[in-house]
Amino acid sequence: MIVRGEMLVEGTVEGDVFALAEPLSFWGGFDSVTGKVIDHRHPDLGRSLTGRIVVVAAARGSSSGSSVLAEAIRAKTAPAGFVIATRDAILTVGAQVAAELYAIHCPIVCVSLADLPRLTKPGRIAISATAAGAELVHRPHA
Repeated sequence: MIVRGEMLVEGTVEGDVFALAEPLSFWGGFDSVTGKVIDHRHPDLGRSLTGRIVVVAAARGSSSGSSVLAEAIRAKTAPAGFVIATRDAILTVGAQVAAELYAIHCPIVCVSLADLPRLTKPGRIAISATAAGAELVHRPHA
């Protein structure tokens, strides 16, 4: 299945789907050393996001989350990319800073809220996000 979206941060990557059960703050909710969710109130506590395509309707602030995401990208413990339904400046800035400072890309694509549920099924997502737009190819597991 192919879904088109808006490129917030460019890049090309593929990874396993990780549909977050609810929004996550990277400041205090994610460990950039291990790549795991550490928010004790989050349903995905203890699960690793490393190398996965995180699919979630929206992110959850603190603005300091940008620096946590940038550090995780540098350390190679970050998600491979993000698919979100609400534009998010915090994730976008973190991924843009990492691309500029470390030349490591973590693409972020914004899709319609109507398309989001189709992308949460277990499987793999390939992201191709450029200035011309973004295309997601979702290959569900059989």
